[in-house]
Amino acid sequence: MSINDQVQSELQRLVDQGPEIGLQVAAYLEGELVVDTWAGSADTTTGRTVDGDTLFMISSTGKGVVATCMHILAEQGRLDYDAPIVTYWPEFGAKGKEKATVRHALSHQAGVPRIEGQTGELLLDWDAMCAAIADSAPVFEPGTRISYHVYTFGYILGEILRRIDGRPISQFLQEELCKPLKIDALFFGIPDEVMPRVARLVDAPGQISNLNADWYNRPEVMRASIPAMGGIATARSVARHYAMLERGGQLDGVGLLSPERIRAAAKVQNDEMDFLFNVRAKRSMGYRLASDAGPGGGPGAFGHVGGGGSFAYADPDRHFAIALAKNYLCRPSVGNSTVFVPEEGPRRVYEAVARALRILG
Repeated sequence: MSINDQVQSELQRLVDQGPEIGLQVAAYLEGELVVDTWAGSADTTTGRTVDGDTLFMISSTGKGVVATCMHILAEQGRLDYDAPIVTYWPEFGAKGKEKATVRHALSHQAGVPRIEGQTGELLLDWDAMCAAIADSAPVFEPGTRISYHVYTFGYILGEILRRIDGRPISQFLQEELCKPLKIDALFFGIPDEVMPRVARLVDAPGQISNLNADWYNRPEVMRASIPAMGGIATARSVARHYAMLERGGQLDGVGLLSPERIRAAAKVQNDEMDFLFNVRAKRSMGYRLASDAGPGGGPGAFGHVGGGGSFAYADPDRHFAIALAKNYLCRPSVGNSTVFVPEEGPRRVYEAVARALRILG
């Protein structure tokens, strides 16, 4: 049985056993794509099945891609991690945020983890959202605490990039990362022509947020650039991005970052309890680290997980990169051990890949 067949069998079991609906996984080893497989339904309302070109909303897994865009900008000599954000975006300094740095923004220490009056409609308006962030008072002095910037992470960093470069981060991503690496399915805001390829999301029972699957399934939301929580991609594309990072910034003769830049980007910035969310995760400049990067992440791994169960990371110690995309938006259960645990499906996918590649352990 081939490597892909071994992994696909586990994906199919997850779909058959439920509650997973559609899954897609890709992995690189030593810079070569060695796993690229899928199973299940992309749209339960039409019967459309998942294939290798199906696109998925990857939730916070996109934060790692945002970070890579910022590191490319720094590699080009146009961004200083320790410069105050106001150096590039003067309006950001209002109401006590003038000392917040780019490094703080990358490591969730900028003091604006959320804003008052944030709505789904506001998230679709880039300029209005950035103006609201700039006008917000920090909930803590920047640099003194850590709190996960769920949505604001992407707008803050994306606006810094736009002020420096002139292009929106959606365009920068395509021209500075995707095109050189021949990645054709990784977006912050999709073009209309690929919309028929996007998997339809389904919420787990008990999801109460108004920013749920139905919201993300709206065409205007898929078209919008919501970098921290609304990237749309194939697993193959995200895995290729991390394969470049695992290879020291070069893949298939294309160099985007230096090994020194990647080491700096993946260096621990904080590992403490979140000020608002009461969870702990080890973070670098834009990436989560080690086991916090995703199931099976080794001590040197860096990447990001997504709220619906997607994840992606590079693991240089094992010369390995992986990405999982899915359309069942599982949420943590509270006080009911019989409810599907969000980590179960992703963990089983990782273990199937690791067994097939003989890197489990």
